[in-house]
Amino acid sequence: MNEDLWNVVLGVLATGVSGSLGWLARTFALRRRLRRKQAFFGLPTGSECLLVVNRQAGNERAVHATDVSALLELSALIKDCGARLRIVQHDTARRGLGETTEFCIGGPYSNHRMAAHLVNLLPGLTMNVEPEPREDRGMFTVGGQSYRAQWGTVEYVVLARLTGGEGERPLFLLCGQAAVANQAAARHLSRHHEQLARTHGRDGTFALLLKVVNSDAYGPDVVEVVADITREARTAPPAPAAT
Repeated sequence: MNEDLWNVVLGVLATGVSGSLGWLARTFALRRRLRRKQAFFGLPTGSECLLVVNRQAGNERAVHATDVSALLELSALIKDCGARLRIVQHDTARRGLGETTEFCIGGPYSNHRMAAHLVNLLPGLTMNVEPEPREDRGMFTVGGQSYRAQWGTVEYVVLARLTGGEGERPLFLLCGQAAVANQAAARHLSRHHEQLARTHGRDGTFALLLKVVNSDAYGPDVVEVVADITREARTAPPAPAAT
């Protein structure tokens, strides 16, 4: 074999080896990234999760069209983890906590299971469910601060990852003042889950207050993190003094 042919053979071998090593490295990185995502969401391959949906105002069996968009955002995320989803109405989801990963969507006025979660898991957070006065509708109160919606301009949503019950699977709450805020929380969770995992840990607990900016113009895309309210929301208010 002459020298030129030998150099060609060595070049082909080197290209093949480097290509194989690159492919193995990319495969390892993708698998590692998937395992981290599955750990954060509590969704190992083949597992089941629960999507608890609220009702549309004025219709006990219908789901708001924008909340359907939030479901689609979460469905794509669940599919990426290789898990199966089951969608149930809020008033039929009679299951404990921790058995399966759960995504609960909507405010306590339209989602009875969300109302129970807030009372039991986030006792320091309240959401006004009275229709009047309109400016106080859906108002969040936490840590002595109140957050009112300015419809179409500013809406707030609580995005939380909590654990409880006998199992180890997490519960995700997407509790918004409007359907567009629920979708914004789903999109924020899908886009920023890696950052959330780094900040709070893959098995960490958090409750974030998000602000949807000018939803009339930007829909659910422009979101700001207002505050980490984990400590305040998980701390029950002191009982009123006896008279």
